[in-house]
Order: sequence, then structure tokens, then C-alpha cells
Amino acid sequence: MESPKTIPHEIGGLRNDPLRNGLHGVKSDIIGSHPLQSSYQSAKVRQEDMKKKILANTYGAAFPLKMELDCQIISKFQRPPGAIPSSFLGLEAMNGTLEDFGFQDYLNDPRELESFRPVDMHHGMEVRLGMSKGPACPSFI
Repeated sequence: MESPKTIPHEIGGLRNDPLRNGLHGVKSDIIGSHPLQSSYQSAKVRQEDMKKKILANTYGAAFPLKMELDCQIISKFQRPPGAIPSSFLGLEAMNGTLEDFGFQDYLNDPRELESFRPVDMHHGMEVRLGMSKGPACPSFI
């Protein structure tokens, strides 16, 4: 029997490769997220569920499904890896989060860190096309 001519790889190209991705920390596996963060996430999920129920009661059961399908389509359009990151403006407009101004908008911009290194556009496109493994944007040393 002849073996297949393809190289097996994991879905998404993510693999435990410490030379590319850095050493894996065990602390994040042991300690969960901050209690406020988990509370914020659960409140966000409840709010989205309530919004879907209201839309289903108002416009019919197919409307929330159509909106979810539209959001999935819009979220797939991205800029190629490079100097300008994807903004997902259409997705924010569709979800209604365009006017929201959270702490992530003015704090902890990864491009301002000392350990930031510019994105390698060629590596990002190779990952996107399935020719290479690893994250598309290894931006931290």
C-alpha cells in the first residue's frame, strides 16, 4: 500500500513549536481569567442571546440566522498581513459595536510594546495558503 504524498498538519497550522511561538506557560492553564473578565464575557453572551430573541420575536426566526450568516461572511474579509492591520469595520457596523469605546481602544496597543516586531507578510500569506505552519502573525519575541 502506498502512503499519501501529503504532509500531515494540524487544522489552522498551530502546533507546539517553541522556536516559532515561544515557550508555553502553564500559569494560564492553572489560573483562570480574572473574575471581572469572566463576568463581562458571560454578560456579553446573555446580552447577545437576548438581542437574538428580540429580533426573532420582532422579525421572525430566520432574521437572526441571516444576520449571523452575514456576520460570518463579513468576518472572513481581511487585509493581507502587513503594516496596516484589519479593522473589521463592516463587522463592527453589523454587530452594532461601532460606537463602543472600551479600554482596549486606548490601552494595551500591541504595536506600542518594546517586544513588538513587524509582521512578515510573506510568512503570513504562506500560513494563510497552507504552505507554512504557525501563527500568521508572530508579532512578539
